[in-house]
Amino acid sequence: MVENVVISKCEMKINIRKAEKDDLNAILALIKELATYEKAPNEVTVTIDDLIEDGFGHNPLFDVFVAENPSHGIVGMAFWYFAYSTWKGKCIYLEDIIVKNEFRRMGIGEKLFDEVLKAAKEHKAKRLMWQVLNWNIPAIEFYKKKYNAEISDEWLNGRMSEEMIKEFVLS
Repeated sequence: MVENVVISKCEMKINIRKAEKDDLNAILALIKELATYEKAPNEVTVTIDDLIEDGFGHNPLFDVFVAENPSHGIVGMAFWYFAYSTWKGKCIYLEDIIVKNEFRRMGIGEKLFDEVLKAAKEHKAKRLMWQVLNWNIPAIEFYKKKYNAEISDEWLNGRMSEEMIKEFVLS
């Protein structure tokens, strides 16, 4: 899965690889950068310990591909996990593609997305799913134009926070 790519805009070498435990500080920094971009910088509560346990523990819950440059280190990531559709079967859910602000529009997001597509094919996933904020026009255009992806406005997202769950579930 290792891929060396030369990106023409800046002639930057990018290596896409599976993340390791030692990458988690850079991964958490990217997560926080995305939260700031999405106007929710105080919403990140996940810790390095959470990421170690949940991604590298006895029963890993997610996978991450990182985009790395020899001079700049990790400049992006794709964070994904398996999901299941009662209608289709095994799916991959792409939680986030994050590229450091100064490295955006250089093709790194595309290389990360392509690596997730390869994983979906390798795992025989019936569907690749993700979300994009309705105001994130660059991301919407990326998915529609480059990949001819369907961006649905039909489904609404539902969720309950940890506090809400605790409130409604009796001990």
